[in-house]
Order: sequence, then C-alpha cells, then structure tokens
Amino acid sequence: MKVLQAVFDFIKDETHRDPNMKIGTLMETIDLMEANQIPISLVQVSGNEKGVNLITAHGSKGLEFEYVFIAGANSHLWEKKRKSSTGFTFPDTVFTTQATSTDEQELRRLFYVAITRAEKYLYISYPEFRQDGKPLEPSMFISEILEQHILPNHKIELKEEILFDFEALQYGKESAPEIQKVDQLFIDALLGNFAMNVTALNNYLNCPLSFFYQNLVRVPSGRSENTEFGSAVHFALEKLFQKMQTNHNVFPSKDEFLRDFKSSMMRNRECFTRESFDRRMEYGIDILGDYYDKYLPSWNTIVSVERNLRNITVNGVPIKGKIDKLEFDGSEVNVVDYKTGDYQKAIKDYRKFERPNDRDPNGGDYWRQAVFYKILLDNYKVKNWQVVSTEFDFVEPNKQKEYHKEKVFITPEDITTVTQQITSVWAKIQNKEFYTGCGKEDCRWCNFVKDNKLQVALHQLVGEEEEEV
Repeated sequence: MKVLQAVFDFIKDETHRDPNMKIGTLMETIDLMEANQIPISLVQVSGNEKGVNLITAHGSKGLEFEYVFIAGANSHLWEKKRKSSTGFTFPDTVFTTQATSTDEQELRRLFYVAITRAEKYLYISYPEFRQDGKPLEPSMFISEILEQHILPNHKIELKEEILFDFEALQYGKESAPEIQKVDQLFIDALLGNFAMNVTALNNYLNCPLSFFYQNLVRVPSGRSENTEFGSAVHFALEKLFQKMQTNHNVFPSKDEFLRDFKSSMMRNRECFTRESFDRRMEYGIDILGDYYDKYLPSWNTIVSVERNLRNITVNGVPIKGKIDKLEFDGSEVNVVDYKTGDYQKAIKDYRKFERPNDRDPNGGDYWRQAVFYKILLDNYKVKNWQVVSTEFDFVEPNKQKEYHKEKVFITPEDITTVTQQITSVWAKIQNKEFYTGCGKEDCRWCNFVKDNKLQVALHQLVGEEEEEV
C-alpha cells in the first residue's frame, strides 16, 4: 500500500505541475524516468518496539535506545579504513601528522556518539578472524576504553544448530526453485514438434526454467521497443540485399534503404510511445545512413539473405535456424549475424565470445551461436558449403560513431564441444529436466517463480552435489 501511495503522490505532483496532462504524457514521463534509472521517491518506515533498528553511527546522533549493539568494531573498519581517492590530496610530506590527528579525533568523536546512544545496555563486538582464517585486530578505541574502565569480555561461540539455521536463511535469491510438473500429455505434445535452435540451446544452458517458459510453453509477451527497433533494422538490411540481387548486383540508394526502415517502423508503431517512436526513428535513420556509407564499397554481392534451414539432424537431434546473411567466396561461406542493442556493452563483454573455460564451462552465447551455425550448415546436405567463419555485425556504433564487426573462426574442437552440448541438452529436454531453475540472482524466470511463490522446492548446489531445502 505504501508503494501504491508513493505512485499516487507522484501522479498528483505531476498533474499539479501540468493540470492538462493526459495519460500518454504521464506514461512517457515514466518511460523516460525508467530509461534513465530515476526512481520515484518512497519513504517506507515500519517496525515495532521489539524490532531491531539498523542505523549508522552518523545517523544515530540525537537518538537514544535501551539496547545498543555496535558490530564490527575492528581497526580496518574504523581508523585503518581506506578513504575514497576522490578530491585533492596533499603530498605525504605536508600536514601528514596534523591530518592524521584530525582524522583520529573525528573518528573518536563518532565512536563516542555511537556508544553514548545506549540508555541501559551497550554491547561492542568484533570478529577475531576473517573468513579465510587471517586474524583481525579490534579498534584502538576499544583499547582506550579498557585503559580507563574494566569491562566484561565474552567470547561468543555459536552452536552448530544456530549456524545451520542461519545458513538455511541464505537460501534466497541464490537458490534454484523447482516448479510443479505440468500435465505430461500436454508436454509430450509440445516435445513431439520441438526442434533445437540456438536460442533454445542458449536458454537451457543459462537456465532450464527460461527454456521451459520461453521455448517450450511459449509464454505470450508483448514486443518491446528494443525488439521492434531491431526487427526494423533487420528488415531494411534484408530488403537492401534482396533488391541488389534483383537489380544486377547494384545496391539501391541510401534513401530507398532508409525508406524500408521507416516503413517497418510505421507498420509497428503501436509498440512505441509517441516520444520514443520519434526518437528511435531519428536514431535509426542516423545510424543506418552512416552504416550504408561506410560499408557500401566493401559489401559482398554474392550472398543469400534470411535463409531458413530445417529438417537437419545431428546425432539424431533435429536442429533448425534462420541466418541473417551468407557471404560466398566460391564454396566457402562467411555467416553474418546482425546485432542491435548496447554496442559498448556487447564489445566489453567479451565473455560472450569466449570458448569454454573454468569461469564459464559452457562458453559464451555468441561463441556457441557461431559454432551452431557452422554445425547447421555442415549438415545441410542440399548444398556443399564450407563454413569458414561467423561474423557478428554490430549495426549500432559506439559513442565515437565507430562501427564494429567481430569474426569468430571455428575449430574442430569447437564443433565437438557444441555438438556434445546439443546432444546432452536434447537428452535432458526429452527427460523433462526443465522444472528446476538455475538459481542466479539476476535470473528473470527464477525470480518470477520465487516472487509469485510457484516453487514446490528450493535447491542449493554445494560443489557437485545438490541440497534440497
């Protein structure tokens, strides 16, 4: 109710500033706030007289409590804590003693504020060791207090039962939820028509629940602005090469290329707000115009675009795929996949292109996609094509207006690894091993299940074993 009240207060403030505001204008404002990560203010205060008030030493000024617990009174959290490096720093030889003395006095006063918040009972605690077993020392302020006052000192040792209960409480966002099994006849019917594509493979390896909801039962969802913008870009590029092929290998003009983009945007404008539609349209025309100018002299004219490949099997597994573009040099093929979205993030996150390693034993999604396309074409018996590489063509430039292409060269070991992944995942899918999620904190579908209390059990992976809570 407090969240609803905060939204209601926000709407009242906005309509007060603009009495003629319409619902569309309000939604555009909310979209802009969300895009720029600007939250609606919410003051949420709740509790009771038996509750624990977690507060900083600074925030405790002027307050008093019957019981005060000061946790983590170690030197590395007080006098030896590393300060922020922002701002101007004096040379080591200037005012060093004075600065140190001033800092200590400020911390000593702050510590005094904290301990004097107690009306009756004060507990000061600190750990003696780090989690790796290395010793920790208490703050010097504790030693200064003990020089003047005799205080009882107790070493706290918790029982195994209490530690176990505490660990059990940690089974939250990091736990893998299991949902109730769906009617088997319904699932069997879905699996009977299922063929593996690279999206399904990636989704399953990332989270089996993601595969279950998105690729198997296919939960309906609206098309986002990002998806529709990307579709318009793909449509314009598809038409560009198709028109080139029907016009004796002569590419159409840039204006015609941009008209195809604009027509696709217009056909699906209901997916955008008015403001975002205008912004995306202007942005798309800008980047596609520069993209056309940059690559027009170097584009390969011997191509096949939007190629659908079906009825292909690998180790008895049916696979399929749709490829944006194939570039030919004799029988050798370079597979091209267009990418839209956050260019900087895609380039910085090179883990998407990594082969399997200790950090990610399954390898990156883009690497797997590149290898999957080669496996798909190598087993396409209708043509005698030889895939030599897969190229990811980023249509959106970086902040310096630079475009980028990332080419992946595929080794026999890559083919063996991804073929094993296809075979293994297919077997798990046929065994209906998709009712338990991955448990990652940022997993959309695991959090959906836990937030809506759809789980029948929670699982925690401990090494190679699985523990159920």
